[in-house]
Amino acid sequence: MRPRILITPDFDDADPPRYLLKRAYADAVLAAGGLPLIAAFDSPVDELLDAAQGLVVSGGAFDIPPEAYGAARHPRCGPTNESRTRFEEALLGGALERRLPILGVCGGMQLLNVLRGGSLVQDIASELPEAMLHEQRTPKSEPSHPIAVEGQSLLARAIDAGGRVNSTHHQAIGELGQGLVASALAPDGVIEAIEDPSFPFVLGVQWHPELLLEREPWNLGIYRLLVEAARR
Repeated sequence: MRPRILITPDFDDADPPRYLLKRAYADAVLAAGGLPLIAAFDSPVDELLDAAQGLVVSGGAFDIPPEAYGAARHPRCGPTNESRTRFEEALLGGALERRLPILGVCGGMQLLNVLRGGSLVQDIASELPEAMLHEQRTPKSEPSHPIAVEGQSLLARAIDAGGRVNSTHHQAIGELGQGLVASALAPDGVIEAIEDPSFPFVLGVQWHPELLLEREPWNLGIYRLLVEAARR
């Protein structure tokens, strides 16, 4: 039986309101051998987690409120989605308590870091002016820059030393949260992946591996590792 993997969606307030999720997330979970399930907002968190063997916290076109990590709002901090962030915090916190396998993608990685007491760079271009461009102008299905992967990391099981990733973020990891280590870096030193080595599988990646399965097939290995951990 396929392990059940919860995926957090986005939503809009159209008439009628609707959930939004890029199909690539579900396709990647399916291709890796898992069964994707959508985590509906305001559902009882414990019951959602009872039904799942793993969790994917997806990205979105919003920023985490800087108040969540004790920072003043930077002028170039983007829009926030506090209701979604609160729901994902509860879901992520519950999954950590249960030691479920967790994959945080883009904003999901940033939320993992904040939940563990870490901070964020609110705008790379203005706060890290020597950094490279991290909001690529090419399609997200194309890689943008290489990464260097820590050889003893969980991520290294998907890729030996390094590969190319897409880049669609204007924020980045600042101070690492408790228990987290950086397992991949961009050429400019921006953190591209974090993990907690004390857990069987807790991984956050700053890029979108599910959009690179054709151009950089090793990215499917990230979802396979999640599903393998969920199967155990």
